Amino acid sequence: MRHRTESTSASGYGWAPALLATLLALAVMGGAQASYADTSPLQSTQEFVNQALKIMADKQTPVADRKRQLRALIEPRFDFTEMARQALGRHWRSLKPDQRQDFADVFKGFMESAYLSRIGDYSGQRVEFVKQSSLGAGYAQVNSNIVQVGKPPIPVNYLLEQTDGNWRVYDVTVDNISIIQNYQNQFNRVINENGFEKLLADLKAKQQQLGASSAG
Repeated sequence: MRHRTESTSASGYGWAPALLATLLALAVMGGAQASYADTSPLQSTQEFVNQALKIMADKQTPVADRKRQLRALIEPRFDFTEMARQALGRHWRSLKPDQRQDFADVFKGFMESAYLSRIGDYSGQRVEFVKQSSLGAGYAQVNSNIVQVGKPPIPVNYLLEQTDGNWRVYDVTVDNISIIQNYQNQFNRVINENGFEKLLADLKAKQQQLGASSAG
C-alpha cells in the first residue's frame, strides 16, 4: 500500500496538523484484548474507544494522571519494535542487536511523549467506525473517522497484526498519511546526512524536551 507523505522538518520529527488525530488513534486502540477467533478487530476497537475517550475528556483528573492511564492502555497494544524497524527501513539491517534495542526503546519513548503531550488539545471530538477489512491471515485494517464540529472529518485507519491471540497496531494512517512512512522519510534523511548516532541523539533530546514542556 502506498501512502502520500508531506514534507516536514527533520529536526522536529513531527507533523502538527495530525498530532491530535494520531493521539486519538493511539488512545482508541489502547487496551484492546482481542482474539481473531472470538472478537473482530472492529469490535475490539469499538469496545475500548469509550474508555479511552473518557480518559481524555476527564478534565477533573490531572493531565499527568491521564497520561499514565493512556500509556497503560497504549503500550501492550502497539508493536513499537516493529514500528521502529519499519521507520528505519534499510538502515535497520546495518545495526547491531544492542543498537536496534536502543533505538526501539528511544523510538517508543519519543512516540509516547510526542502524542501524549497533545492530550490537552482534546475538545470532544467523536470517533465513528466505518469498516474492517482483511489484509491477509492475521492482518487487518480498521477504518474510522474523527468527527470535529465545523470541520471535515479526519480519516484514521489502523493497521493491525494478530500476535498471541491479540491484535497489535503496527501503523496508523491519518488522512492517508502513514505515521511510519512519514518518520521513515525523515529518519532516512538524517541518517544519510549525519549518521545513526545523530538521529538517536536527536530523538532523545526531543523526547526530553517534550517531557519537560508537558510536565505535570
